Amino acid sequence: MASRRALVAGNWKMNGLKGSKAEITALLKHWDKANPKPKCDILICPPALILERLKLAANGSRLKFGGQDCHANPSGAHTGDISAEMFKDAGAAFVIVGHSERRADHNESNDQVQAKAQAVHRAGLIAIICIGETQAERKAGNTIKIVNAQIKGSLPKGVTAKNTVIAYEPVWAIGTGLTPTVQDVEKVHSAIRKQLTKLMGGDEADKMRILYGGSVKPANAGELMAASDVDGALVGGASLKAKDFWGIIQAYT
Repeated sequence: MASRRALVAGNWKMNGLKGSKAEITALLKHWDKANPKPKCDILICPPALILERLKLAANGSRLKFGGQDCHANPSGAHTGDISAEMFKDAGAAFVIVGHSERRADHNESNDQVQAKAQAVHRAGLIAIICIGETQAERKAGNTIKIVNAQIKGSLPKGVTAKNTVIAYEPVWAIGTGLTPTVQDVEKVHSAIRKQLTKLMGGDEADKMRILYGGSVKPANAGELMAASDVDGALVGGASLKAKDFWGIIQAYT
């Protein structure tokens, strides 16, 4: 993986209450007892309302926290929205943008995702830019075309391997229990790396972390994380329980 350090990120989506800090405590216990320690960064992206509470529960640890979405502006008359600066103030280090559920449910375009990623950079945080094809696009043989277009349209100016992570999540695999073959994942991740090389240059593209997401669980994490050009995972449902999430993290021990 060149000099890339793996990242295992948990996207809690619209799940979690104040009592969920028990899962953070349990996760940290697994981490403390681990020998050897996992060779990866670990990130939790909970609902914004409990982010600061969970971060306090992890005080002193290396566990990182992030937001699930942000507005493109730093402040203003945007009822219900949260800015990247607010996430930074709450202790976040990352913000996810362009998740397929945002693209589909909120009709977010590549331009909007790009503006949000730019906002994340403006706040001094790391953007996790999500890309991925639908089942219909896959059946039509357009996976690479769609993914390349999303990368080109969603990456803002000034993007670097330090301020951005790419997460490939085939839409048809998210929460369905379906996963592409390791060969399929390697093919798409290789294409992503090539597209990044065209846009950023080889040296910078080689440093960019590309995560895989879509029904990642302890049973399949080992083979998926060992695939070429896969630098970690963006995990949904399996990140809600410390035991399951740790089972995925163990792919890097």
